[in-house]
Amino acid sequence: MTQHLAAPSTGPSTDAPAHQNGWWQDAVIYQVYPRSFADGNGDGMGDLAGVRSRLPYLRDLGVDAVWLSPFYASPQADAGYDVSDYRAIDPMFGTLLDADGLIRDAHELGLRIIVDLVPNHSSDRHDWFRRALAEGPGSALRDRYHFRPGKGEHGELPPNDWESVFGGPAWTRTTNPDGSPGDWYLHLFAPEQPDFDWEHPAVADEFRSILRFWLDMGVDGFRVDVAHGLVKAPGLPDIGSRDQLKLLGNDVMPFFDQDGVHEVYRSWRTILDEYSVKKGAEGPSSGGRILVAEAWTPTVERTAHYVRPDEMHQAFNFQYLATDWDAAALRGVIDTSLAAMRPVGAPTTWVLSNHDVTRHATRFANPPGLGTQIRTPGDRELGLRRARAATLLMLALPGSAYVYQGEELGLPDVTDLPDEVRQDPSFFRAEGQDGFRDGCRVPIPWTRDGGSYGFGSGGSWLPQPDGWGELSVEAQTGVPGSTLELYRAAIAARRAHPGLGAGDSVEWLQAPEGLLVFARPGFVCTVNTTDRPVRIPVRGDVLLSSAPVAIDGAEADLPADTTVWWTV
Repeated sequence: MTQHLAAPSTGPSTDAPAHQNGWWQDAVIYQVYPRSFADGNGDGMGDLAGVRSRLPYLRDLGVDAVWLSPFYASPQADAGYDVSDYRAIDPMFGTLLDADGLIRDAHELGLRIIVDLVPNHSSDRHDWFRRALAEGPGSALRDRYHFRPGKGEHGELPPNDWESVFGGPAWTRTTNPDGSPGDWYLHLFAPEQPDFDWEHPAVADEFRSILRFWLDMGVDGFRVDVAHGLVKAPGLPDIGSRDQLKLLGNDVMPFFDQDGVHEVYRSWRTILDEYSVKKGAEGPSSGGRILVAEAWTPTVERTAHYVRPDEMHQAFNFQYLATDWDAAALRGVIDTSLAAMRPVGAPTTWVLSNHDVTRHATRFANPPGLGTQIRTPGDRELGLRRARAATLLMLALPGSAYVYQGEELGLPDVTDLPDEVRQDPSFFRAEGQDGFRDGCRVPIPWTRDGGSYGFGSGGSWLPQPDGWGELSVEAQTGVPGSTLELYRAAIAARRAHPGLGAGDSVEWLQAPEGLLVFARPGFVCTVNTTDRPVRIPVRGDVLLSSAPVAIDGAEADLPADTTVWWTV
């Protein structure tokens, strides 16, 4: 999703609890995109049974928690982010029994489960919305969404000039039960995703109930989709300009980051805190339930509003994700991120890839400045080398790190998918997001051979490229220097070494231009972002490096695009 900010937020309540030291403070959290992770029933589509079967792999990778993208009942107009029933599993993914078994197995393996929650909008097939249309004007259910009469002599114009993030007007006109033209409804994304009106108490009550339903199922937290979008400015005022997508992230918008969202999350936090202390048993199934914000804001200072002590626990750091492979730029965003989170006591998060952006092995293979959705493969070898170095940099920083499925295999984006196989809904619209997210959603390879490289017995819902098997889990397991073994070693070292992960600051050391060097307790990280080797002083014993390092006495040759961890 692509989003923004608005007026200054109100401060936290005076009786706000302090952030406690919890498992999430320095956790490594692995994102599973269920339809592309593993297929358990052989229909070509990933599912919960497939995820469940691969949980031992995630345990062995060493991650602390698994975040699952939506698996709720949905018409799949936007890959499950259009939910028709928040308490049911879509049949393509399985059943509630499958979800229960997955959660239980994960806990037995020492893994926590975070599920996606989509509170900004529902599907147009949601029972509330379907009844609102069927009952026509005057239906009480229409107050739970943003239905408005149109402008113009006959109501033929949208109620305001807001544009959808997916392109085109953010309004669609309805047809009344008698066949006459009706009111319009708001959808900041696809027309199949009508926005809830969070001013209506029934909406807030419903989502508090949904939280409890999944907490009772045993989940350990929620990643909140479009967390900044729930509340709209009073009166839904016009913006007064076109091409509003270009304004997102730069100008104040009346539909994102309004003050009222923070009251919603304070309410939710009380529920999660209740579940965090209600059971005394140890282990992943008790304590530490968390909220994670997907809140696109123009600055990390704005993001920090979402993780004040009585609101959420973490927020995605999209500014870091969008930073080019450049030492000065990286140092700047690291400093800004840590400084923004420190006053509210929340951990900084770090992320390089997810299901909405081009994989970083491909982004870094291209020239800088192209953004987070790139359509060209670039220099594959260069991209992988930088991706490995970027991973060690990310995992050396204080806070929590997110890993998107397949990045531990060094997977590139599949940039040459034919148009006829693409399924990203944005691709089929003339405006809005680029619509090339399918490239990062191609099912991951598990084995060298087979019709879908071990994804499942029934093929793959998106075609996998030739040679995908050489990047598979099977091909990389136990191979010294492979990207998978690098991730396994890095996560294990991060868990074992007191100078990695924990804390809220780094000590920058003097370094030549193009290099980053920082110290943490008992540890030094050196990063070369240049295209040439650089002679540096040896900082201690090599703990891990993204590429081989030649040491000559008190000096070492740090290769281009390489990160080294030193113990001191």
